[in-house]
Amino acid sequence: MTLKQLNYVVTVAEVKNITEAAKRLFIAQPSLTSAIREIENEFDITIFTRSNKGIEITPEGDEFLSYARQVLAQTDLIAKRYTGKSYGKLRFFVSSQHYSFAVEAFVELLKQFGQDKYEFHMRETQTYNIIDDVAHLKSEIGILYLNRFNETVIRKTLSDNSLIFTPLFSAKPHVFVGKDSPLAKKKTLNLGDLAPYPRLSYEQGNHNSFYFSEEILSTMECDKEIVVLDRATLFNMLVGMNGYTICSGIINEELNGPNIVARPLNVDDYMEIGYILPASIHPSSITLTYIEILKKLTKSTRPFE
Repeated sequence: MTLKQLNYVVTVAEVKNITEAAKRLFIAQPSLTSAIREIENEFDITIFTRSNKGIEITPEGDEFLSYARQVLAQTDLIAKRYTGKSYGKLRFFVSSQHYSFAVEAFVELLKQFGQDKYEFHMRETQTYNIIDDVAHLKSEIGILYLNRFNETVIRKTLSDNSLIFTPLFSAKPHVFVGKDSPLAKKKTLNLGDLAPYPRLSYEQGNHNSFYFSEEILSTMECDKEIVVLDRATLFNMLVGMNGYTICSGIINEELNGPNIVARPLNVDDYMEIGYILPASIHPSSITLTYIEILKKLTKSTRPFE
């Protein structure tokens, strides 16, 4: 196996067409096909299946590609560090619950590592998908929370997938509301204050168990429920419907605008927010840098008893 072969495989995966990939790589199609077959034979795997419709990535090919991208990214970082030159496209993937500080850290990382060629993915996605992405190396790092209610189930799921959770900070529950909402006029809120208003939460797909909910107190009875897929829709609903969502309370006005405010919620609960990594793989330098940025951005949020 060579770095050139890894680049061939990644390029084919991006283009999903052998002929087009060969043109992009400036090699003959038979040579490209042969190089891929050599890797498949060396590791006794099938990376791509071929048909008249083109190629598709197999599940084991998907896993192999995750490793290949990491190797190429590390090689490029070494080249840039010691020669000042970049030989490929730098790649970095994050999967996270909907936290503005995670996006803010992502933006800061881009400012540090952005170069002529890069491919950075910031996936704000469902809780189970975060775990699955990191377990199958589709993302280098995942960000989610634990609390008394979900900890046993989430930790077991992490253990089953050979992942480790590391806390960043603990946060008392807050409520996000529109700045003109009647709820915004109060300095602190009780559960009774929320009752007349619609509760917003994020869709969790096939794993829609309360334990995988992104919002704490998800089992609390509520007459008005709105379920959304993305942060922009949730924020629009907070403003347009005088809705609310229960969260960590951390928000970046520069990234999310001035129309959403956070109010403390008087309940005996907490959110321990942290990151997950594969237990058996040492994080890359770019992943470690992202973690340091996360720590810097959240250092003012102190754990509580």
